[in-house]
Amino acid sequence: MVFGTGGWRAIIGEGFSLANVRRLTQALANAIIRRGDEDCGALIGYDRRFLSDRAAEACAEVFAGNNIPVSFLPEPTPTPLVTFATAKQQAAYGLVFTASHNPPEYNGLKVFAKSGALLLAQETDDIESEANHLGAEDVVRIDLDVGLRSEIVARPTFANDYLDMVESKVDMAAIRAAGLATVIDPMFGVGKATLEVLLTEARCRVLTIHGRHDPLFGGRSPAPDLGALDSLRAAVRDGGFDVGMATDGDADRIAIIDERGEYVDINDLLLLLYFHLRQTRGMRGGVVRNLSTTQMLDRLAAHFGELCVETPVGFKHIVAGMQEHDALLGGESSGGLTIRGHILGKDGILGAALVVEMLAHSGKTVSALLDQVHNITGRLYIVEESIPATPQMRVIIPQRLRDGVTAQIGTHTVESVSNLDGTKVRLGQDHSVLIRFSGTEPVLRIQAEASSREECHELIGHIKAIAGIATA
Repeated sequence: MVFGTGGWRAIIGEGFSLANVRRLTQALANAIIRRGDEDCGALIGYDRRFLSDRAAEACAEVFAGNNIPVSFLPEPTPTPLVTFATAKQQAAYGLVFTASHNPPEYNGLKVFAKSGALLLAQETDDIESEANHLGAEDVVRIDLDVGLRSEIVARPTFANDYLDMVESKVDMAAIRAAGLATVIDPMFGVGKATLEVLLTEARCRVLTIHGRHDPLFGGRSPAPDLGALDSLRAAVRDGGFDVGMATDGDADRIAIIDERGEYVDINDLLLLLYFHLRQTRGMRGGVVRNLSTTQMLDRLAAHFGELCVETPVGFKHIVAGMQEHDALLGGESSGGLTIRGHILGKDGILGAALVVEMLAHSGKTVSALLDQVHNITGRLYIVEESIPATPQMRVIIPQRLRDGVTAQIGTHTVESVSNLDGTKVRLGQDHSVLIRFSGTEPVLRIQAEASSREECHELIGHIKAIAGIATA
């Protein structure tokens, strides 16, 4: 069992098994007992993936067997709701069984601290090490029915409290007055019910697609990327809707489609929301982004006289940066975001609420708002390639980059090289090229940002040559 940037993820039937779930839960229970935190209990949620409900039951049985009270949520639940409930209840740990946007053959686990933030690397390293040294004979558990009868396992719901909290962050009266027409695509995941209630209470007209339970997610990864949202684009365009919104499998990420049926790059979505919060709502504060997210956010923050902070990939680093700098918005190019005063984790449901508030307050279309923001920031484009990675590549490629990156990449002058997370080469005019290994999948990601897509492809070609990666 290995924790990455977004928790533990593995292929079902290989790394992800009920036996491993029990061992990992026992390690978490041991940590709670060592801290004397038993009375705080554990909170458990799960998504719609295959085996998620069974894994959550197995987890509850182990905590109960260790005499640790369990709040076991009664239905498939968005990850942001688990984050919220963990902090509200001050549980020793909050857990949600999900593999987020990974392909259907994966499952996994995210673990949250009392604050609702993801555990930091040192704690996950310790738990991972202990779990991997435990055997089946070290696991203490009782049957779930026994735990329910003895009331050490309870089945509370936090759905209404969570929705009340999200609604408190936006101007519901303005949204109700706007009469917006929306399409939502939960991608067969857990966002359906929560989004429908939120938008219905906001008096939006709501059409839902891909809302049924399908653990195969329609045969693709439940990631709200351009290639996965053709149906949402068509629904918005053909139905004359104001906006389409998609959440990933566990509803902590969001993507949107504009009124013309065009996909809005998530980097542009972050620009729109920061502009809305800072300009329209008049909220002060900077922005925190990870190093694979657009530097147009730096330009927009500078326009407002605010700070933009860069962090490693992993939303826990964004949260830490927001807390350190009292930032207004934190976001990443994969669709995760949160705002100051909200949960210490990414939230696609909140993202949807902010999008409809933005449209209601401005009275403009998404495309018109984006043109307005680009008039301030100018345009930068990002192109990314993903390459299957081997363990040997993790050793060889960083060595080649250390030796091969000099004063020039092609015609571009190298301004600086960062090894904060992978290797990021910064060039003039906010251009850059980043090469890093994913923390959630066995892939190498190569990303370039430049003033045109052609320049991006050129930069990717240069860095691949330096790294010794063959170009197809």
